[in-house]
Amino acid sequence: QVQLVESGGGSVQAGDSLRLSCAASGRSISPYTMGWFRQAPGKEREFVAAISLNGVRTSYTDSVKGRFTVSRDNAKNTVYLQMTSLNAEDTAVYYCASGRTPLVFPLSTPDQYAYWGQGTQVTVSS
Repeated sequence: QVQLVESGGGSVQAGDSLRLSCAASGRSISPYTMGWFRQAPGKEREFVAAISLNGVRTSYTDSVKGRFTVSRDNAKNTVYLQMTSLNAEDTAVYYCASGRTPLVFPLSTPDQYAYWGQGTQVTVSS
């Protein structure tokens, strides 16, 4: 059984930073693109970032480019999302996800991901 568990969310002030982690169990993340999505109240789940299986390639939504950095440690079966210069528009539940098909990159829509974490809340006060 594949499980993804996010951690690191919280309530911060605008301009602060947070680092989210996503620990996987049940299968190795090594062959798969890993992604981060977020969902704010009343909005659809949106793509935030993705990272290729070896970490060489990354993809970001425009609103977080230059502020967020996605990384992975395949030895630890863990993916990270470093978020800096947070603003109120970043407030959402953040989810990590594991790609459905090995080796394929990039993946930017929810249906391209097979497994999801339960989410971690990020709240940014202005």
